[in-house]
Amino acid sequence: MEEVQYDVTKARQTKIKVGSFRINPDGTQARKKISLAQSEAFRTELLETVCERMNDYRLEEDPVTKEKTFKRFAPRKGDKIYKEFKKFFFHSDAYRPLKFACETIIEEYEDEIFSLIAQETHYLADKLCNENSDLCDTSNHTEL
Repeated sequence: MEEVQYDVTKARQTKIKVGSFRINPDGTQARKKISLAQSEAFRTELLETVCERMNDYRLEEDPVTKEKTFKRFAPRKGDKIYKEFKKFFFHSDAYRPLKFACETIIEEYEDEIFSLIAQETHYLADKLCNENSDLCDTSNHTEL
């Protein structure tokens, strides 16, 4: 959900024109500006491609609690180091369970996620975990 939240937050800052290209009898067009996150095409593409980025995470173990969590290690597109980082190739099978879990969650809760983005809900992971599904326990909501 961190990847979805990141993309949605960025998309909310961009406005696009939507509406009909039909010209009304008075010569005007019925068009308005909305945030990119409100675009159905954006939301559909986001949910179709977000799981591909799971290889930007690695499995880490807390030295004290021995709890294992996935943490992002790769810079995001637009970060200063991104161009240099992409010159290297990292391959690990450790992210495959995360990618599978992501695809399963997206497939099972696609309508709920789509709706939360459309409602401009902040803290998508918390809303999905607490109100729309039984995915999370109360101890950790941000790592899906």
